[in-house]
Amino acid sequence: MIFLRHPRPDAPIGMCYGRTDLDIGPEGAAEIARALEATAPVARVIASPALRCRRLAEGLAARDGVALHFEPRLWELDFGDWEGVPWAEIGRTTSDRWAIDPWRIAPPGGETFAAVHARVGEVLAEAPPGTALVCHAGPIRVARMILTGAGFAAVFAEKVPYATPIRFVREAV
Repeated sequence: MIFLRHPRPDAPIGMCYGRTDLDIGPEGAAEIARALEATAPVARVIASPALRCRRLAEGLAARDGVALHFEPRLWELDFGDWEGVPWAEIGRTTSDRWAIDPWRIAPPGGETFAAVHARVGEVLAEAPPGTALVCHAGPIRVARMILTGAGFAAVFAEKVPYATPIRFVREAV
């Protein structure tokens, strides 16, 4: 499977967004063009319905003449009350509590990382070989955990680049 994070979104630096439906930023068209050049042909495209994922997903599907399915389970983590708020304005008491254990603790009104893991895991179990998944950093980190056995700390120690193909090979168990 090939995973691509959406192009850089049109959002202020430092803003908390997950489910906030942002469009791509001014450099998005160029990022999509580079991603299409760098991504091997695919048999199917599954994408988050987020606007910032759509154009890249549509470009891949059109390039290869394949089906495109928008999958709500590929949305980014829901940050709840923090959506659209600059991280600097989110109370440290609440955010520090969440940061200690995001696997089990959700942002106020949001969801846990365990919930993201469960829904993305379902998509991975259903996705046929040769699929490209266009989504967000959180679901790509989950895919790495599931497909390679990497731990939570390891997947968060690395940045997930925008509009860049990433291939994970399922580890033998």
